[in-house]
Amino acid sequence: MNRERDEPGPPTRGLSGRDRAWRVPWVGVSPHNGLSSDVAAGLTLAAYAIPVSLAYATLAGLPPQTGLYCYLVGGLAYALLGSSRHLAIGPTSAIALLLGVSLAGLGAGDAATRVALASLTAIVTAGIFFVAWLFRLSVLVNFISESILTGFKAGAALVIASTQLPKLLGVAGGGDDFLQRIGLLTQQLGATHGLTLAIGCIALAALVCGDRWLPRWPVALGVVLVSLLVVWLGGLDGHGVRTVGLIPAGLPSLAWPDMMLPPSQARQLMRLAAACFLLSYVESISAARTFAFKHRYDIDPRRELLALGGATLLAGLFQGFPLAGGLSQTAVNERGGARSPLSLVVASLMIGCVLVFLTGLFQTLPEAVLAAIVLLAVGGLIDVAELVHLWRVSRLDFGAAAIALAGVLLMGVLDGVLIAVLASVVMLLAQSARPHVAFLGRIPGTDRFGDVARHPDNEPLPGILAFRVEASLLYFNVDHVLQTVRKRIAGERGLRMVVCDLSNVPYLDIAGARLLRRLHDELAPAGISFRIVEAHGRQRELLRAEGLEERVGGISRNTTLSKIVASGE
Repeated sequence: MNRERDEPGPPTRGLSGRDRAWRVPWVGVSPHNGLSSDVAAGLTLAAYAIPVSLAYATLAGLPPQTGLYCYLVGGLAYALLGSSRHLAIGPTSAIALLLGVSLAGLGAGDAATRVALASLTAIVTAGIFFVAWLFRLSVLVNFISESILTGFKAGAALVIASTQLPKLLGVAGGGDDFLQRIGLLTQQLGATHGLTLAIGCIALAALVCGDRWLPRWPVALGVVLVSLLVVWLGGLDGHGVRTVGLIPAGLPSLAWPDMMLPPSQARQLMRLAAACFLLSYVESISAARTFAFKHRYDIDPRRELLALGGATLLAGLFQGFPLAGGLSQTAVNERGGARSPLSLVVASLMIGCVLVFLTGLFQTLPEAVLAAIVLLAVGGLIDVAELVHLWRVSRLDFGAAAIALAGVLLMGVLDGVLIAVLASVVMLLAQSARPHVAFLGRIPGTDRFGDVARHPDNEPLPGILAFRVEASLLYFNVDHVLQTVRKRIAGERGLRMVVCDLSNVPYLDIAGARLLRRLHDELAPAGISFRIVEAHGRQRELLRAEGLEERVGGISRNTTLSKIVASGE
């Protein structure tokens, strides 16, 4: 009998809720139900991860081997603690860029200091993950909207490109922010090193073609190996082509970063760690949910906090830097046939073998090839179609994306992350501060009522104005609701009753209750009655506590708009 590609794991009948929640996703995997697929996926992931991790480490301003260390230990920790079957853990472009531009501000001049600061950042980031797991804060990250992330990713991609183009052109580059880098790059175009540019462009073209026509093959690794051979045979490193240089062989050692920071730098590092936490969790959860939805299984957002914290802690203790579950590397893992996190273990073993036996191969790897790998990876972060869609559908969401994009370009990635978070909160408040107030009419032939602005064929209610607030009634939006209802009342003739339908109000605070009391008090002198219908249980309790029941003639779950319209009272 044929099995579906993503068959369920071992039976959980008879296990307690806690046992089911913490069952390791790859327990029970066997050659019959997917072990061979996980081995193949792990080999494919390792082939992808080796060149990418080298590229992202250089993007972070760290020795190339640190990227390999992240993949080596991060995957092992996530395989034990994570809840996703497909998420691949390792360095990502956004976090690498964030580290690259931030570590310089922390005074990390030499390589050893940068490595120590990056490892310390990872350990602090892991601490934030553990605190968030302990206090169940996974829900807070959901307040960062998709539109904000669209703008942030586009801005980060442009900033990353500005750091890699000098390597592709073989020029010095420089600059502390996006505009400075572009300005200096423009001035240095005349000094472009032709051989370096040719190598980078050929590598980029090969990567683009491979991504399009050979998506299941480790094209990046093939490009790296070919470039190594070409540089070695042609002695191109002696003709001005910059290469990675010697990568130390051997596995990383377990060590705590031995350094003390002054208070000002400690605060900077805390900000950096908080930004890494946000980027890591949001990016990882987005990737995990994408493939969980595709393969019809659930992930545990809180458990992901613990898993990512454990992976990041190991990376920090083994001379790595903060990591995340990236969408591109997860797609490689899934396309390779992964059925469980066992594929991460296989990838880690392969990377360990490379670190022990094969690092000498990468000594003549051109920096232009690594720049091409990064440029291709970040090209997918600029989603022009989504930005156009936001412009057409919601100018508010497009504005939020534009704010995040501009914040990253003008103020840097670290402040851009904070601006993106602030923009998310502002956008949420802006949407909640001006809720839609629907004025109701009877749907023809029924006892139901709908918004007359959306459905002009709804029948008017003679002498009755019924309105429904389609959001929570809170202290910061009651004035908008009050002014909207007042304006509509002023345009009515022969009005004898106003009815407030609370069926679409999930939460009501004291300010909202007092708004309704104020409406009653304003209408009473004109002989217009005021009624409240469809209030939920807690809302009824609050309204009664505020004295509304005596004023509006009862607040009951049995009172409906159709009954009031039918009785006229």
